[in-house]
Amino acid sequence: MQLLGLIFTFLLALQLLILAFDLLGQRYVEQIIVATSNPFINLFIGLLATAIIQSSSTITSLTVVAVAANTLSLESAVFIVMGANIGTTVTSTLASVSHVSQRKEFRKAIAAATLHDFFNIFTTLILFPLEYYFGVLSSLARTLSAAIQGGVPGDHHHIPNPLGRLFTPITQSINSFLGNNSFITLITGSVLLFVAIRTISYLLKPKWEKQTSNVLEQSLFGHPFKALLSGTVITGIMQSSSVVSTLIVPMVATNKLSLRRVFPFIMGANLGTTFTALVAAFSKSETALSIAFTHILFNIIGVLLFFPATPLRNIPLWFARRLGNATLRNRLYGFAYIILTFFIIPFFLIFFSQKPVIKQKKPPKTPAIIKAKEVQKKEGKSTENIK
Repeated sequence: MQLLGLIFTFLLALQLLILAFDLLGQRYVEQIIVATSNPFINLFIGLLATAIIQSSSTITSLTVVAVAANTLSLESAVFIVMGANIGTTVTSTLASVSHVSQRKEFRKAIAAATLHDFFNIFTTLILFPLEYYFGVLSSLARTLSAAIQGGVPGDHHHIPNPLGRLFTPITQSINSFLGNNSFITLITGSVLLFVAIRTISYLLKPKWEKQTSNVLEQSLFGHPFKALLSGTVITGIMQSSSVVSTLIVPMVATNKLSLRRVFPFIMGANLGTTFTALVAAFSKSETALSIAFTHILFNIIGVLLFFPATPLRNIPLWFARRLGNATLRNRLYGFAYIILTFFIIPFFLIFFSQKPVIKQKKPPKTPAIIKAKEVQKKEGKSTENIK
């Protein structure tokens, strides 16, 4: 009953967010679009926001809702999702710090935690330029969503929304209670979404921990493919890859599991966390479904790159082990990695990405400017001072 109540809260939060975005007004929507027009800034937003609230499911669900409400373009949302995939790994990385008093345990813990980091970082390094220059992820996602809806890519038609009709009386009542304030409604929906996802994770966490003492290694980690499937299913149920990967860290630190055996499970956890965005996307627009597929494709391509070929799978393992060995010599390496990856480097990226924005001298032509120019052109007048 608790789980059903939380699922209801999750769906209610999504509908409340859509209503809030609809009420924001065109001026605020344009500001959001301008702020998210730079891919590097989008990557930073996804990374930092996910690192702060420690839930990529929440950020990707919010992104889906923003795309569904036409507040955010699919092209901008793709890079936010990439950043969210990296940001979600900060939870397990911070959890490894709890082993800092035991030098050897800390070495293995930081290696297990950062294995999740390096998988997402290397996948982003490969897919970011492909999306930036060729739109690989967004094009594939549009094709998939159009195929499911029976249309053609770019139609932007809306999927029938029975959930919207079901929740409309409730969301309208909540919005009226909050004084018809779109910002307060937006904040309320975001908080409800976050609380629902996190509570589902913690509600199911004891069930997961109860099974870890006896049959974990035999039933989940006996074969790489079994570990991949187990990670996908368990994370899909718990709605949080960060919680699942955090539970793995102490097992590696205490020699219950090896780093090589947990890697497929971590890749599966990345796949499982995409279910939340997919649920959020259904009964929304085709574009919203596209961004959910973008999240799925990102992780599927990452798995296809690193899971089948052992030499490629060894690359993230090698980096994770090297960092673990460095912390064995000096614990400060572990702390320096966390600060650099999740704070200093993102701020460097946003500083670097400001230059193209500054060089934009010509403002975009608004419908009013275009119409005024057409009128003056007909009258044979100069358009120099129209701006």
